[in-house]
Amino acid sequence: MSLRVEFDETGGPEVLRLRDVEVGGPGPGELRIRVDAFGLNRAEAMFREGRYFYPPKFPSGLGYEAAGVVEAVGDAVTGFAPGDAVAVVPGFLLTDYATYGAHALVPAAATVHRAPGSDPVTAAAVWMTYLTAYGALAEDGRTEPGDAVLITAASSGVGLAAIQTALRVGAVPIATTRSAEKKRRLLDAGAAHVIVTGTEDPAERVRQITGGRGVRTVLDSVGGPGLRDLAPLVRPGGSLLLYGALDPRPAELPTAEERPGITSRFFTVFEVTQDADRLRRAVAFVREGLDTEALTPLVDRTFDLTEIVEAHRYMESNGQVGKIVVTVRH
Repeated sequence: MSLRVEFDETGGPEVLRLRDVEVGGPGPGELRIRVDAFGLNRAEAMFREGRYFYPPKFPSGLGYEAAGVVEAVGDAVTGFAPGDAVAVVPGFLLTDYATYGAHALVPAAATVHRAPGSDPVTAAAVWMTYLTAYGALAEDGRTEPGDAVLITAASSGVGLAAIQTALRVGAVPIATTRSAEKKRRLLDAGAAHVIVTGTEDPAERVRQITGGRGVRTVLDSVGGPGLRDLAPLVRPGGSLLLYGALDPRPAELPTAEERPGITSRFFTVFEVTQDADRLRRAVAFVREGLDTEALTPLVDRTFDLTEIVEAHRYMESNGQVGKIVVTVRH
């Protein structure tokens, strides 16, 4: 038996339950891992609330990523052995697999080896954030040296990863935040410019920063009606990429007729993790960045598995700068 986080109905953090369940052995193409830490993601909160792009099946688990050690290997799996230190990347549906718990069955195709000496907490803070940033900026956004990129709600894990990714490809990261208190921390994290949306006009500031040219890419996690205000900030040939929905109100991407010359669409990390070639390139990019410390995950706070409700409440308070990680005691 193993502890696992489950929920039987949609709702707030209080619906989460810690239960003893039978994990079983891995099936073909699967690994069973001992989970030492896992990162929290906004997508998981939306899934718990019933606001995600697919609904849960009850009783439902949670969790897109984790760091741990391989305990057993299923049939037709190569490249992994018991005892390997690994990390799980978000390459599956939460209705099929979940990582919130002391042990987990996961697809081998969504698992990568951890770098030697990598600690579980840091490893659990890497893959959702940096694979999203890499896919959106380095591949989908085709960001080039000197390009300006606008990153909204930039104090999130993905936002900070996007700042570092933009710097690594030679771009100019412009961060937004609603909190004046977070401005210094975003500048310290590498943002070239920080726009505090409550006291500054983002459109005017972007015009000032870019000399009126606009940004190559907008990476937006907010959505809602404000999405249309971002489209005019994108220069011709650029991209408006929506990857989250912090604002639950309806959001409409501008049409080609409204904003000719730019690409507007929803972006998901699955575009990277479910394409073997893109995932291979992304993992190489991230690993090299971690090795050279060009990419440095920032963990805001850790919680114990028994504190999962408090961890979700903290995530929804919007007070963090960086990643929230939950650790598991064995």
